[in-house]
Amino acid sequence: QVQLVESGGGLVQAGGSLSVSCAASRRISTLHVMGWSRQAPGKQRDLVAGITKGFATKYADAAGGRFTISRDNDQNTVVLQMNDLQPEDTGIYFCWPGVVVCTSVGGCNYEYHHWGQGTQVTVSS
Repeated sequence: QVQLVESGGGLVQAGGSLSVSCAASRRISTLHVMGWSRQAPGKQRDLVAGITKGFATKYADAAGGRFTISRDNDQNTVVLQMNDLQPEDTGIYFCWPGVVVCTSVGGCNYEYHHWGQGTQVTVSS
């Protein structure tokens, strides 16, 4: 399976910007979806954003037009640009490869089963 290494996390003040990157160990052009999730202390991991190999994007409501996900299939990287960061954006950001799973009941959602080690993003108020 593809290995993923996240980088770019850090400490930023509220209202600031940060870009986190994910480097894959092999070609990502055939991977259906690449995405980012966040895990805040004591909480479950939640989807932040995803991008298909056709470059269709999906964002969590909390991303609210502040975040932009992109993928570079030549460099095998996925980047999440985060603007106007708020304290509630704090957490460990994980990159993952996944697929889109559609059911008649639940609609279409991303599904993934492994991820990188994560990078810490801390937003101070």
